[in-house]
Amino acid sequence: MTTADLIALSDDIEEWARACAFRSSDDIPRLRRTPGWMPDITPESVEKRRADVAAFRARLDTVTGDLDAQDVASQVDARLLASVLNRAVWDLDVLRNWERDAVFLVGQILGPWFDLLLPLPPYSGEVERGLVAVASAIPARVGLARDNLSHAGVADLARVASIELQDIDARFAASVEGLDGVVSGETLAELRALAPAAGEALAGFGSWLASSAADFAPSVPVGRDRFVWFLRNVAFIADEPEDLVRAAQQDYRRAVLAELVTRNRFRDLPADEIAASIDAQVERQVAQEAEVRAFSDREGLLTQPDTLRRYHVAEMPPRIEPLRFLGVPDDLTDQDRLDVDGVSYMPRPRPDLPYFYAANARDPRLGIIHEGAHYKQLAMSWAHPDPVRRRYVDSVANEGIAFYNEELMLLAGLFDDAPHSQEVVHNFNRLRSLRVVVDINLATGAFTLEEAVDFFVSLVPMDVETAREECAMYLATPGLAMSYHVGKQALLRLVTDAIVAQGDAFSLRALHDRVWANGNVPFSLQRWEILGDRGDLDVIERSSAPLS
Repeated sequence: MTTADLIALSDDIEEWARACAFRSSDDIPRLRRTPGWMPDITPESVEKRRADVAAFRARLDTVTGDLDAQDVASQVDARLLASVLNRAVWDLDVLRNWERDAVFLVGQILGPWFDLLLPLPPYSGEVERGLVAVASAIPARVGLARDNLSHAGVADLARVASIELQDIDARFAASVEGLDGVVSGETLAELRALAPAAGEALAGFGSWLASSAADFAPSVPVGRDRFVWFLRNVAFIADEPEDLVRAAQQDYRRAVLAELVTRNRFRDLPADEIAASIDAQVERQVAQEAEVRAFSDREGLLTQPDTLRRYHVAEMPPRIEPLRFLGVPDDLTDQDRLDVDGVSYMPRPRPDLPYFYAANARDPRLGIIHEGAHYKQLAMSWAHPDPVRRRYVDSVANEGIAFYNEELMLLAGLFDDAPHSQEVVHNFNRLRSLRVVVDINLATGAFTLEEAVDFFVSLVPMDVETAREECAMYLATPGLAMSYHVGKQALLRLVTDAIVAQGDAFSLRALHDRVWANGNVPFSLQRWEILGDRGDLDVIERSSAPLS
């Protein structure tokens, strides 16, 4: 049973994080923010964050010292809070993206605008006032970002950001115009008046980055020792980096062969047609989302609670489309909006759609089994009776569950009626296995950014735009790209060990229900709770060393 002191500390850390944590372009760790919130990127605010983290750690040490050593649930929760604090140290003092990464800083400037636009309208008056506050602050916040980068900017990331900011003045103005009919006439008039200054500041920032990049520092990898510290203290992973790469390479080879054999097997079948219109894609997705739910329940794979809402898609709206580079364009809701459907925004079908959009336009189930799995897992986790478990910790478990779910659904027969979608699932495996190689090689310095982009384009294959967006994020956030494959492998190991240990008493549905509900919890900790096996945790705690 989680103690009251742990819950109180978790409450305080969550409240602090909503105010002080940086904005993320990833959809999984999005935090609930007050409309009009903007991340503080000044050096002074970073010093204050460091002091806050130290104070929280002192409280956690006191609380942990009072825990019953046999109370596994509380011991797990204490380690979750330690992971949150370690993540903050990693972000502030190792990655230092707040002063090094122009891509990250563009997200801190424009991201709050983008995030406010993600939920489906209507928008409250508070959200409309938040949009005005964010737009009006853009010029000053560009100045803060320039100050930071002048001292510590990284050349590769500055160049990527300058590319992302091309025509940003017109694109921001287009986003504002996309709010016509969505916000009040008074708010729209205010935003139109603010757009020129905001667009000019952003465009000037892009030009400055392009001209200044040559004078910035080269990319410096975090290095193996610090990456291992991340594995042990943030992600709670016991494996060595080299072992993770070898496992991913083996899975990549298996995926390449499986894709080829599947393509050969169904070589005489015509390729799947792309949806005739966005309306047709939306309609098909609604039907197939219900089909996937019924399939999961019928096959005994995962319970579908009556309280669980739907995961649907909608046409990419003009308020979001010009700024798609700022993050995943979806709204997976949060723990205070469990009565709201999740939604992902899709562009209109066309022959040259980027990688993931093209797959979804041919068979929406290909998105349902991953992003839809995120929605289900997060919604189930947000309803967990233990408030500590409701809060995000690290992407390895979350992304691992969604990636595992792709192959689970393939093996269970969901795509028996869609041979070419079977090929795509194998190709997803190919991509996500290669992400481990890119992630770790970027972290250790074996790859430059351009080498990583070329690696994806040639081996997945993937379009250059998607590859550049992914690799820029991975260069700045080591450990994110590997999370899909590493998490999937850890879950596979947990499931197979549970099958062997529990024998005839084993229930795949029961195990999946428990894992999904605890989907924010690293698998080394779930092993301890589910199997009574703390072997991984012992390795982690024996080999954990101070961050140098």
